[in-house]
Amino acid sequence: MELQDQLEALQAQGIGVAAISYDSVEVLADFAQRRGITYPILADNDSSVITEFGILNTVAAEGIGENADDPDVQADVAKYVSAFGANQMIVGTPYPGTFMLNSRNEVTSRFFEEFYRERNTTSNIMLKVGAGLSPIAAVEGETAHLKFTAYPSNSSVTVGTRFSLALEVEPGPNMHVYAPGAEEKGYRVIGFNLEPSELARFEPVEFPESEIYYFEPLDERVPVYQAPFTILQEVVMNGDAEAEGLMAELEALTLSGTLEYQACDDAICFLPQSIPVSFTLDLHNPDRQRANR
Repeated sequence: MELQDQLEALQAQGIGVAAISYDSVEVLADFAQRRGITYPILADNDSSVITEFGILNTVAAEGIGENADDPDVQADVAKYVSAFGANQMIVGTPYPGTFMLNSRNEVTSRFFEEFYRERNTTSNIMLKVGAGLSPIAAVEGETAHLKFTAYPSNSSVTVGTRFSLALEVEPGPNMHVYAPGAEEKGYRVIGFNLEPSELARFEPVEFPESEIYYFEPLDERVPVYQAPFTILQEVVMNGDAEAEGLMAELEALTLSGTLEYQACDDAICFLPQSIPVSFTLDLHNPDRQRANR
């Protein structure tokens, strides 16, 4: 239960936590006691709040309705509800996700998934909103052009985990590295080049806003980073049955590749660089135990 594990760190940043479920008060009380959960879990037994929030999973009801045998409905059930089909117990569930609210109870961010088996981790969400938790299992390095620290948002993953590989970069004095858009002028944009994995897919890299730099020797303007910055390479563990079977036979997963960049100072552009990096993550089986409804 990562959210419970991170509760103290979240509270230290002034962040409160609450969860909403379609289960009854009695079921949730039993669930919280068995799992050692101390944050509030709110019972929405008739799914009225879930419906008002616009996150009710209506596919669950369609999966046991008059069109249950329709191939399109069955495909939707497999994607949005369960690979094992729909049943009455699942009706009323929300799409899994997280809302972030400010002190005025205004929603500032939301993170929801299409595939029911994919879930953002708490640490990944915190990285995305700029309130990252303490780095773990970090890879640190320094070259003639920059210093970097790379680390996964989570050290342990399972089927459908959505997490990130974070890269914190500090360019050297009078140095800059290239941001997206610079490739149009032939420069190498900083980022990870990871080897393909049958257990995971890699989402597009999330870059911070860059600045335009005027490179006088070539009379050109290019997007760059000169101040310290962080990029996020999001990774999603596969959620299908085949991937789950493969993960069950492994204790860990290593993601390998290179950190690639090109740096320049005010007078010289240096050759593109490739630095080997790897991240080893513990694998654990999905936890499907729940209270009886």
